[in-house]
Amino acid sequence: MKPRIENIFDRTDEDIDAIVIYNSVKPHIDKTFFYVTGLTEGQFENCALILYPDRSSEMMVSKLESESAGNADIPMEIMENRDDLEEMFEEKLKDLDKIGINASELTYKGYMKIEESTDAELVDVSDAIIDARNRKAQKEIELLDQAGTIASRVAENIADKIEIGMKEYEIAAELSYMMKKRGATGDAFETISSSGPNTAEPHYTSGEREIEKGDFVLLDFGALYNQYRSDITRTYIMGEASDRQKKMYNTVLKAQEAAFEKIEPGIEGKKIHNAAKEVIDSTEFEGKFIHGLGHSIGLSTHDGSGLSPNVDVTLEPGMVFTVEPGIYISDFGGVRIEDDIAVTEDGFEFLTDADKELRIL
Repeated sequence: MKPRIENIFDRTDEDIDAIVIYNSVKPHIDKTFFYVTGLTEGQFENCALILYPDRSSEMMVSKLESESAGNADIPMEIMENRDDLEEMFEEKLKDLDKIGINASELTYKGYMKIEESTDAELVDVSDAIIDARNRKAQKEIELLDQAGTIASRVAENIADKIEIGMKEYEIAAELSYMMKKRGATGDAFETISSSGPNTAEPHYTSGEREIEKGDFVLLDFGALYNQYRSDITRTYIMGEASDRQKKMYNTVLKAQEAAFEKIEPGIEGKKIHNAAKEVIDSTEFEGKFIHGLGHSIGLSTHDGSGLSPNVDVTLEPGMVFTVEPGIYISDFGGVRIEDDIAVTEDGFEFLTDADKELRIL
């Protein structure tokens, strides 16, 4: 994984002697640990990784994680107890002048543990880490593609299991089960399974509401596969669709298609967002698209960048994003359609490919 270390150091603005990646306990695990090591198993709580400018690295892991850590081609030292890490830091960091930390993922307690172990200046290199991780290697894209394939097949099959009277949380449970049956390591994030007026809340999760005839049913979920994640949304209509519901759905679908037409290397992410927004705002649903068009995805569901008017990013090959326009009307419902794409040398490729034609269940 030496090229990944080089990618990070190449993007740092300062002359630093080392970078320390330090995990706390779940959920405060820095996914950069897995990015650099290439490991797909293990939790690595209270473990650390030190990266050096010559592309070398070393791990400090608990005895509990030593078996998993052995799958990485990286030197490691095994801690018998938590106090060992402080001693290791003191020994390895004592002669350094400037150390990089990933402040975006480091807890305050973790920061203090590093600071107390050295007289070196600590500098935030989180932007460099995000920048490096946003450009996926081919192996990473293959894992993301597999995660996307799992979610896509589930998106196509879940519709046959939804019935009037089912509770939202029952559908969420079914999605999780179906993904794991197809090889997912777990859920990529907490599933959104919403119905009726709840679909107007973009970050709703799931509740006890029962599915009724005429409801929108919005499912936003993803598969975790060897540390990499997918994120897909499909919206269905239960039993009978009104003209307004059909128009909402078709407008969102056209907005997503307009965004896809813009995706290529060299384009600013905000221009892709604007292409989708213009489609929606040209209809009676003006102003009802209330979030960014998409976010980068990889080891984390939100991997540090996005397709949004508030994010400055120019697309490059290897970047992976969700594309998810939506329309949300309070007390009525919402529609969102989401897919994952990887930017290529001459355009993009889909990582999710579930059918998107309007389905009335």
